[in-house]
Amino acid sequence: MLDIKLLRTNPDLVKENIKKKFQDEKLVLVDEVIELDTKFRDSKTKGDELRGKRNAISKEIGFFMQKKEIQKAEEAKKEVVNINKELEDLEASERELEEKIREKMLVIPQIIDESVPIGKDDSENVEIEKFGDPIIPKYEIPYHVDIMESFDGIELDASRDTSGAGFYYLKGDIARLHSAILAYARDFMIDRGFTYYIPPFMIRSNVVTGVMSFAEMENMMYKIEGEDLYLIGTSEHSMIGKFINTITDEKEMPLTMTSYSPCFRKEVGAHGIEERGVYRIHQFEKQEMVVICTPEESKNWFNVLWKNTVDFFRSLEIPVRTLECCSGDLADLKVKSLDVEAFSPRQNKYFEVGSCSNLGDAQARRLNIKLRGENGTYLAHTLNNTCVAPPRMLIAFLENLYQEDGTVKIPEPLRMYMGGKEKLVPKNKENE
Repeated sequence: MLDIKLLRTNPDLVKENIKKKFQDEKLVLVDEVIELDTKFRDSKTKGDELRGKRNAISKEIGFFMQKKEIQKAEEAKKEVVNINKELEDLEASERELEEKIREKMLVIPQIIDESVPIGKDDSENVEIEKFGDPIIPKYEIPYHVDIMESFDGIELDASRDTSGAGFYYLKGDIARLHSAILAYARDFMIDRGFTYYIPPFMIRSNVVTGVMSFAEMENMMYKIEGEDLYLIGTSEHSMIGKFINTITDEKEMPLTMTSYSPCFRKEVGAHGIEERGVYRIHQFEKQEMVVICTPEESKNWFNVLWKNTVDFFRSLEIPVRTLECCSGDLADLKVKSLDVEAFSPRQNKYFEVGSCSNLGDAQARRLNIKLRGENGTYLAHTLNNTCVAPPRMLIAFLENLYQEDGTVKIPEPLRMYMGGKEKLVPKNKENE
């Protein structure tokens, strides 16, 4: 959410930003907010005048009572009653105006960073850099579910019976590999100085609207029936929400955190939930990075965060690339965002495995997250990034480390989490 002072002083900048995001239908909101804000401030001014008048009359009442001018005192009291009624009506109007202003302000997008490329949607995102050489072997790479099934490692039919499409049972070595990747990601981030958290997996609605836009909320979040609770779509939601209505000394900055959680997503608007795959699903697990810092530090931390993900994937021998998200692909709260994509040798293309975002002061303004410095308090900046999110990451892992004989290589960093195994062997070859 923007500072309303920006709309008062530079509405053209806000409108130009809306155009850059190809959301012209929101241009009218700027003028509507300015009109409502003018009414709100006029009401405040009138209220202040009435309170001043009431205070003056109250003093007169005391003076009249001292002089025993009872009739004048009673007339003054009636005037105070009328002023109080007028103030009550004004305050009710102010609350209504304030709510309307906030409602519209929540929909106006954050000002994007000047470095963000202009484009309508994700097809216009810009490749920044590739890391590692993508290799397409001479032998065929099977579909990821077929690879998992060769290790007796996934049950999709059973999950459809219990939960429907978009769910899965992992088992055996594949389930162990899934957990090993998360455990390695946890330790990888701890070794880089991040504090490890396991947060609540449900949050209240005021936190939800503080960390994401209404469009994201509608498309992602599962509501707990009969309660003011939502299942989180990522641990970023809980971790940022942890600091709601807090003031932290700027000397404690930055706060660098890495959090594990299951994630639950409706995936509304997605191009269907795969029946035989684990790329787009309703439930998965993730190791996240979250940073709260001063505004001056946020650009640097943005680069640190996405590089952590690149380093993590490269340590597991998976080629990746980074894409700068264009203006039309940025969620409304984001100032700047970059996707990390892993290479798929089966499809000879890259696919998204993580997203790094700088949200500036957008979440901090909504949740009232402030820092205290020498010159008073000010809003913090918040950032987040995916370290790893299996089982999607399993697709990249299995395809890139699949061997011609059907085995899957286990890179050295994972072996301690896999009981020392150097490779996974298909069930039909275990006795060979």
